[in-house]
Amino acid sequence: QVQLVESGGGLVQTGGSLRLSCAASGRTFSTYAMGWFRQAQGKEREFVAGISWTGGRTYYADSVKGRFTISRDNAKNTVVLQMNTLKPEDTAVYYCNRVTSASDPTVFCSWGQGTQVTVAS
Repeated sequence: QVQLVESGGGLVQTGGSLRLSCAASGRTFSTYAMGWFRQAQGKEREFVAGISWTGGRTYYADSVKGRFTISRDNAKNTVVLQMNTLKPEDTAVYYCNRVTSASDPTVFCSWGQGTQVTVAS
């Protein structure tokens, strides 16, 4: 079972940037597609971005397209979500997870604790 630890969240002003990291355990990390999700208070969890195991394919929800970038470093077992031009509606707890493919958000692992992102207006 892959264990996932998210970090990098915080409080930022509208228009600011944050860089989230997801550290994954396990030797086979490089064979998994990975995704970032978020859950705002009182709302369902939302699939935000996905990346194939090679990094060659990515997917973004319309709400973040053009502002967020997902990337991975298989040598470091890490997936990064670079978030730019942040908006108050991006406020949520952000999670990473193994997914079926870059665009298929079916998850395989237990959820980690996530990292809180708060965008002040």
